[in-house]
Amino acid sequence: MLYDELKAYYNRGIYPMHMPGHKQNRKLMPSGLPYDIDITEIHGFDDLHKPQGILLETSKLAAELYDSCEAFLLVNGSTVGILAAIGAHTKRGDKILAVSNCHQSTPNAAKLFGLEIEYINLEIDEVSGVPRSVSPAAVDAALKHNPDIKLVIITSPTYEGVVCDVATIADIVHKAGGLLVVDGAHGAHLGFSDDFPKSAASLGADIVIVSLHKTLPALTQCSLLLICSERADVKAVNELLSILQTSSPSYVLMASIDYCLRLLQSYGAGLFSEYKQKLVAFDKSIKNLSNLSVLCYGNDSLHSGFFDFDIGKIVIITKGTPIDGKALSTLLRDKFKIEVELSFDDYVIAMTSICDSTEGFDMLAKALCEIDSSLSC
Repeated sequence: MLYDELKAYYNRGIYPMHMPGHKQNRKLMPSGLPYDIDITEIHGFDDLHKPQGILLETSKLAAELYDSCEAFLLVNGSTVGILAAIGAHTKRGDKILAVSNCHQSTPNAAKLFGLEIEYINLEIDEVSGVPRSVSPAAVDAALKHNPDIKLVIITSPTYEGVVCDVATIADIVHKAGGLLVVDGAHGAHLGFSDDFPKSAASLGADIVIVSLHKTLPALTQCSLLLICSERADVKAVNELLSILQTSSPSYVLMASIDYCLRLLQSYGAGLFSEYKQKLVAFDKSIKNLSNLSVLCYGNDSLHSGFFDFDIGKIVIITKGTPIDGKALSTLLRDKFKIEVELSFDDYVIAMTSICDSTEGFDMLAKALCEIDSSLSC
């Protein structure tokens, strides 16, 4: 395991006459930071841009776990993966298709590589205020209206956990001669349990980018680019990642990726089983909400216009109540000591993962029930 190798190297007492500048000096540096395993590309620790050893093993493990052809480790987040996926399969002047709720890296890729970008505007669910799934029909219509589109990028699951029909969309895109890239940044945990939607990597997408750090136990910036079909240009992706990613990748981050993957390999089934039990208990505990609601939880079922939903996202709906999402977010922080991921006017997003405790779910449920009761006064 990469982390064990890094610790073993440190414990050998070799003086680091190389980068980085902190030189693993624990007398000068705070003990809470992992200076002892922060190294550079020295003998025995491989090269992210030309992996042949321990980092190649991690890449192969990632590909195996996600059932993809190949996998690239990303230490600059999913952003760099999206940029590379788009840039590797287009040339200046090409046209791409995206959805209106796409991550900012998609329009940035268009600017960077001189591309035209067409958008599919998503409909908003009237009850929740949450954007609906992009429909296969909308993708088909856009491609027929723009037959020169080379690449389609969709987001599934979305920030709110809304999943689209990737398999049907992939079939439509491929019949039109295009490449399908899925921004699955919020779906790194999908595919490890039948209780959750399937991963886009298994549904016909050509490239899928996932953020391990968003929904799995990995440090911030840890992501993967998954090559899922022979349509993808692996060489071009590799070359562009070597340009876009730092030439001094953090071994702390890469060790975090490796550890996360090995944890899933060894204990994933049990961790996801426990996770589902906690989510079921949360579901039961908020069934009496009468003002607030939680998307696809409690008394709220799958909405029309949502193809599927990731139950790992707790989306608290404030639309139609005396409180808005911003105020709810502040109340949860100031009174109940719960910091949510993000708030909008009509809803608040609370992110969960296999690492959440029963106590954490209980705190949120009790807080929502108390707030909901106060809104009835």
